[in-house]
Amino acid sequence: MQLTLWTYEGPPHIGAMRVATAMRGLHYVLHAPQGDTYADLLFTMIERHGARPPVTYTTFQARDLGADTAEIFKQAVAAAYGRFRPQAMIVGASCTAELLQDDPAGLSRALGLPIPVIPLELPAYQKKENWGAAETFYRLVRTLAGPRTDAPRIQASCNILGPTSLGFRHRDDLREVRGLLGELGIAVNVVAPLGATPADLGRLGNAAFNVVLYPEVARSAAQWLERTHGQPFVETTPIGVKGTTAFVEAVAALARVDPAPVLDGEGSRLPWYSRSVDSTYLTGKRVFVFGDATHAVAAARVASREIGFSVVGLGTYSREFAREVRAEASLHSIEALITDDYLAVEAAIAAAQPELVLGTQMERHVAKRLGIPCAVISAPMHVQDVPARHAPQMGFEGANVLFDTFVHPLMMGLEEHLLAMFRDDPEFHDGVAPSHLGGRPREEEAETIVAAPATAVAPVVWSIEAERELKKVPFFVRGKARHNTERFARERALPLITVETLYDAKAHFSR
Repeated sequence: MQLTLWTYEGPPHIGAMRVATAMRGLHYVLHAPQGDTYADLLFTMIERHGARPPVTYTTFQARDLGADTAEIFKQAVAAAYGRFRPQAMIVGASCTAELLQDDPAGLSRALGLPIPVIPLELPAYQKKENWGAAETFYRLVRTLAGPRTDAPRIQASCNILGPTSLGFRHRDDLREVRGLLGELGIAVNVVAPLGATPADLGRLGNAAFNVVLYPEVARSAAQWLERTHGQPFVETTPIGVKGTTAFVEAVAALARVDPAPVLDGEGSRLPWYSRSVDSTYLTGKRVFVFGDATHAVAAARVASREIGFSVVGLGTYSREFAREVRAEASLHSIEALITDDYLAVEAAIAAAQPELVLGTQMERHVAKRLGIPCAVISAPMHVQDVPARHAPQMGFEGANVLFDTFVHPLMMGLEEHLLAMFRDDPEFHDGVAPSHLGGRPREEEAETIVAAPATAVAPVVWSIEAERELKKVPFFVRGKARHNTERFARERALPLITVETLYDAKAHFSR
């Protein structure tokens, strides 16, 4: 077992909570000790739900381990049903309670409640959060969707599967996708799990086909519906202009409708933006992408095919979707990084020396340490990545959001470059205070030679002049310039980096 400070995914019962919290009329009874009861924190402070999560915990304590913890679980299930009267319940154990082997499934069946009670077997020490969400949704659909019927279906009708609570921009994406389907004249039968009730899951078979927005959550349920109800599904991710266009064409083909009303419309401003920006600062920029499989693959496609970046790194922590990520990485002539070790991701970013990182909140911390601009495009996320405004990633409006997300960090780098260009101006340089503070010169600091961090190979020292010259390099590539120059000096056993060394290294690595 490897201990770690950060994890990309929580245990599988957190995935189950994401499904339960997204739905209405469903209650989750979790066999868990004190300390595993943090759903309120996740869903009220990060997701910002207006209501308490529909989760009841047994919250047994250490002194209860010598007694009957199974009885505590049965009492919790009975109390939850009596208090909340849900349409259905799911029951399971947290990673800690799993060790007790109290059998939540058998205990809940013994109560004989007059509603469906779906047991969850979520192996906490083998699987993780997204798998837990997918397994929970699959079990709910399989139990509640009912048998196949021969009732006629409206061809232009679909279910939207996949959006959950605590998903990256799921609510905003759903709004955009519903708008696209509405313009095509395709009726939405059920959206699940987000906003659905157990009774709604019983109506899933009424639609002609399914739209899978997030395969990490809904692929297994969609495959079961295809086998048992004869419903084909669309898994094309509508992220970016090209992805959205492909999605519209796919759903229009299944619904047998004309895609022209959507594709002939205004669409996104991303293509015009991409053509209009100064290519000197955007085209060919090296970008490293990491996140869940759906968002990582989509971000790589948008970055390379729609904005003109060069993808130098692509990876995911979603091991179940490693094949899809490896296939996309091969199109960029790189090897995919499949890992849930953030230190391995940090090492890969440092080795690739990108000019922009698109990742999770953990890559944002890594990029900050490395001095590289970063944008968050996938969970895990921080509260600042759950904006109150409408900020989708899917659809044509999502493409506009993506352009801003990808490009603005680099444009801020351009602004920093302009600041550096005028640094020696008599009215605008490092030694002058801001104009609103009177513009008085700052006290000169004593000039010292700055030593680079010592390494096991050979320490290098920067001269004052070389350090000043390095500051003229735009900050978003300055770290790369420093690294290359120090490597150049070490390889040639140069004890002091001068201005000439800096430019010699630049010429060497530009070949």
